[in-house]
Amino acid sequence: MNTTDNSESILKEIDLKFQAINQKTEVQLEGLLWSKPITYWDYIQTDALLNLQIQRTTLPDEMVFIMYHQVNELIFKMILWEIDQIADTQNIQVDFFSERLSRITRYFDMLTNSFSIMENGMDVDQYMKFRNTLTPASGFQSAQYRLIEFASTDVINLTDRRYKANFDENTDLETSFEHLYWQAAGKDYHTGEKSYLLKEFENKYKDQFLKQITTFKDKNIWQKFTQLPIDDQQNHELIDAMRHYDKTVNITWVMQHLNTARKYILESGKGNGEATGGSDWQKYMHPKYQRRIFFPKLWTEEELSNWGTETTV
Repeated sequence: MNTTDNSESILKEIDLKFQAINQKTEVQLEGLLWSKPITYWDYIQTDALLNLQIQRTTLPDEMVFIMYHQVNELIFKMILWEIDQIADTQNIQVDFFSERLSRITRYFDMLTNSFSIMENGMDVDQYMKFRNTLTPASGFQSAQYRLIEFASTDVINLTDRRYKANFDENTDLETSFEHLYWQAAGKDYHTGEKSYLLKEFENKYKDQFLKQITTFKDKNIWQKFTQLPIDDQQNHELIDAMRHYDKTVNITWVMQHLNTARKYILESGKGNGEATGGSDWQKYMHPKYQRRIFFPKLWTEEELSNWGTETTV
């Protein structure tokens, strides 16, 4: 096929494309005469992206803190994008499932490995000063992270372990939500009163969270796994990928976050050791207290009993 034939073939395909949506091909082609060639900075929206970092102080290392968390949120968006592909694929095949899950895990591996940027990339004195301007905001309020949780497993697996025995898949949505493991970080144990941190978080995102729980009830990662043929559920590569994802998100990444917080908040000897959001952050963050496990049926009893202990990290 020569160049002319190839061009004619492409034009025919373009014509069919626009006929299918009842559009005039000649109008669309004429528009190309006036359109501007794409550039990298327009496509990536570089100028907009690089103007989203607004400091609250004049301390230089606050910029590191802001940009690092913005990068995290972009990665969370990538993770949700891949989870949606798993959730929305009908009659999903094991190879497709494994590949998308591997992508998700690589994103979390990158997040885990990147914590040295925070741990070793900020001056302690500067951090302890600018963090006071962040109260009562907290990384606890990352909505995308909660959306990832709801899209990964059944809500019973995100329930505070103190109440889990009394709950099942038939527990009403509002009750389940009020007993999620992270609710404990935003409530006064004595009064049950929700903190400002938690109230504001729920005011902005609760409706979205409840919708996410409902939407993914039958198509979260665990549910999609159980919908595979039995032979595929026994696929060792897929099981390994599921376990790796579970451990990476719920132990490895969490512990890296916790250890970084310990360095600045406790080991620095500065400040009062409290989180900006006011939570009992060491218990809230440590996986052996959270007992958050996406896929408990893929772990042995011994592994479950030792979940989050230092030897499993």
